[in-house]
Parts: sequence; structure tokens; C-alpha cells
Amino acid sequence: MMTMQLQAPRVRNDTSRWQAVTGRDAAADGTFVYAVKTTGVYCRPSCAARLARRENVEFFATPADAERAGFRACKRCKPNDAAAAAENGHADAIARACELIGAADEAPDVESLAAAVGMSPSHFHRTFKSQTGVTPRAYARAHRARRVRDELAKGKRVTAAMYNAGFNSNGRFYATASKTLGMKPTVFRAGGAGMTIRFSVGECSLGSILVAASEVGICAISLGDDPEELVKWLQDRFPKADFIGGDSEFDKRVAQVIAFVERPAIGLHLPLDVRGTAFQQRVWQKLTEIPYGSRRTYSEIAAALGMQKSTRAVGAACGANPIAVAIPCHRVVRTDGSLCGYRWGLERKAKLLKRERAANAR
Repeated sequence: MMTMQLQAPRVRNDTSRWQAVTGRDAAADGTFVYAVKTTGVYCRPSCAARLARRENVEFFATPADAERAGFRACKRCKPNDAAAAAENGHADAIARACELIGAADEAPDVESLAAAVGMSPSHFHRTFKSQTGVTPRAYARAHRARRVRDELAKGKRVTAAMYNAGFNSNGRFYATASKTLGMKPTVFRAGGAGMTIRFSVGECSLGSILVAASEVGICAISLGDDPEELVKWLQDRFPKADFIGGDSEFDKRVAQVIAFVERPAIGLHLPLDVRGTAFQQRVWQKLTEIPYGSRRTYSEIAAALGMQKSTRAVGAACGANPIAVAIPCHRVVRTDGSLCGYRWGLERKAKLLKRERAANAR
């Protein structure tokens, strides 16, 4: 199997620095700045300003060096804002690393990825986790899991799907298959046929509530006005699964979920079976980090993921959340603080937020 070769960027001399400037290479931000003698201004390599003549350009290792030489910071790219420069450079570098993971036949190791984006392995590992919320290894695992799901959903044989997704041995694949798919590969390929889901519908202060669980954990918590509609939604989500109504043991689990919905501050100490794309899972993980009684905007969640331009995608991931309250998408609001986009109804979202705010005030 062919393995992708990763090439590290070289910004070691003035020639390579000039190439970075002409290419407006954001990955070079933070490694040097360039100054234009005719304007007296210095910039980051990725600055979108009109390109100066090479003979008028001088390079400096840091903004401080440029300022000591008499140059002033560009108001457009703000190269003296170290935090902003580093953050922008980091976001682009991590985005590049994610692309490399997605394109590789096998998950690249941390050392190769770090070299490819011009970071030390330890710095890369810390930065990747802070930008995405997961380690490079976990991201690669989630990406590969999605590839397996896509291949099996196309009707591919399990062996073909396994190799196409980058597993190079049956043992490695089957050792992780249940965690990867939430069920056996052959069951997933059959659209969930043979999968057993226990469920029950009850009542809470927010209306009817459906709780469902696979062998892995809670796979759905849904709210609504019509119990039959909730059950239909569950059946549509898992069209070929076997459904079993809750027994006395499962009803105890449902009681825990209802108690949690009524008082989220107590926490939900039950395993979750969360299924989604790598991006959705990153968003949902960020949602679980929002403190009880607090709010975040869609743009703040996007920024926390290092994907400032993905506000709409964050909103879509919130809308796809199948586990109400436990994955608290109700704590995400518009930039102006107004409520929007709650799949279980804005009235329920407002009630949840009001309840949390009142509890925090006590």
C-alpha cells in the first residue's frame, strides 16, 4: 500500500522567505516579518497588501527587530499582534495537517505531520488538540471511521471497505470495529439490521421525552409533544434495527435521564453512543465543555475549533445533535444573544436556559 510522503516547508533563507511572501503563505506567519523600505511598513508573510518590489524588501526575525530598524506595523495584517499572528498561523497549519490526514492511505505519525507544518512534534501535538479538541491520533481515527461508514454505506464488502479506509490487517480492524461503528461491520453494512435498541417514552416538564440506548450507550434523547412522532423519528434514524420497549431495568436508566433533564447540574453518569462525522463530533465535544448556566455563540464555537469561517457549519452540527441536554446545544445562541436553531423548539431552549440561569443565581 502506498504511503503519502509529507514534505516540510523550508523558510531558512531570504530566498525561501521571499517565496513565502509572494505565495502569501500563512504557515510562515510567526517565523519572520518583512519590511518595505519605500513605505516604512512591516508585514506578516501572508499579508494581502500589494506586493512590493524585491529590492525594496528587508526581512526581520521578529516585529521588535523591524521596529528597532525604524519600521512601523502594518494596520492591515497587524504583525505586532503576536497572539493573533500565532493563532492565524496555527489555524492554517492545523487545517493543513487535517488535509494531510484525510489524504493519506494510512494515518501519518505525529513527527511527519509536525515536520509538514513546520512545528516540533510536542508543540504540534499541543496546538492540534487546542485547535480541534482532539489529539491527532483521535482525529485520524475518527476520519478513518467515517471512511469505513461511507464505504459500507455504498454496499462495499467489509474487506474492501476496511482496506479502502486504511486498515492494513483484519486484526487491527476487527479489534476496533465495535467502537468505530457502534456495531459489528456486517450489521452496519446491512443498515443496522440485527442491531438492538431499547427505548422508552416518558414525560417531563419539557413535554414528552424519548430515551434510546444501543449496546454501547445512550444513542438518543429527544423531546417533543407527540410520543408517536418521537418513536417514528427513532425508527427513521435506525431503519433496520430491532426495537425493544423498555423493561424495568431500562426504566431506571430513563429515570436517570429525566432527572438530569430536569436538573442538568447533577450530570448524566451514563455512557453515550454518539455517532456523527468527525466535524460534528468536534463540535459536540466543544458543546459539552460549555459550563452549566453559561452561553456561547456559534461564532465562538467556530473560533474555538480554529475554523472562524465555519459558523454555519457549527449551526448545522448543533441541529444534527441527537442527544438533547447531555450534548447542550441549547447553550449556543446568536451573536446578539437571541435564540435560534433548536431542533426541539425555541420554547424549550428558552426554558432550559432560564432554569439554568435561575439555578446559578441561587
